[in-house]
Amino acid sequence: MTLIRYNPWKEIDTLERSVNRLFEDFVPATLKDLTNVARIPAAEMTETDDAVILRLEIPGMEAKDLDIQVTEDSVSISGERKFQHDAEDKTKTRSEFYYGRFQRVIPLPVAVQNTKVTADYKDGILHLTLPKLVEEKNKVVKINLG
Repeated sequence: MTLIRYNPWKEIDTLERSVNRLFEDFVPATLKDLTNVARIPAAEMTETDDAVILRLEIPGMEAKDLDIQVTEDSVSISGERKFQHDAEDKTKTRSEFYYGRFQRVIPLPVAVQNTKVTADYKDGILHLTLPKLVEEKNKVVKINLG
């Protein structure tokens, strides 16, 4: 019969390796891997008496590369920032810019008239004005008692 010594540290080492593997799958190890992390544009929402104003920070893109869809209760923005390759520039050693597709769906606090939305894209900021849905005011109905 063989005697095997119990080593409690072996189980802790196994647990540590498992946790490290888990984090390696989700956290980029170097700045080079940051391009693989999904990016979503930062948003700022302001509500006025008659509209919801939504601003999104989307630098380095052209308006034609953005797809904006508005329903009565949400706004969906998607697009793709394409890599611009300069054949002459061979000195680039590292880039922290993000290239690739993104999508963001933003729920709205109130219903809006999605057919009357105005949009403006300037200096990397997308500015949407979403007019609130004007519901019928409480109608006063006269009731005749017979």
